[in-house]
Amino acid sequence: MLRQIIKDFVIQQFNVDPAVFDRPDLKVSDLGLDSLGVVEMLFEVEDLYGFQVDDPARYSSMSFDEMVADMETTIR
Repeated sequence: MLRQIIKDFVIQQFNVDPAVFDRPDLKVSDLGLDSLGVVEMLFEVEDLYGFQVDDPARYSSMSFDEMVADMETTIR
């Protein structure tokens, strides 16, 4: 569910091609978001789930699935 929320947000806000998310090796950096874009994406998730990411810059080097898994762990 979180994966889909993030995916939909990135597609709508940053005009990312939905097909990009079909790649199993997708990195957050492959989404083409600058650091402000990554922060905007995180704010969206933080607002929905009521948590705060300590170091948002760390996501830039993660795969998309690793980022989602990390967020899910933080939410729990």
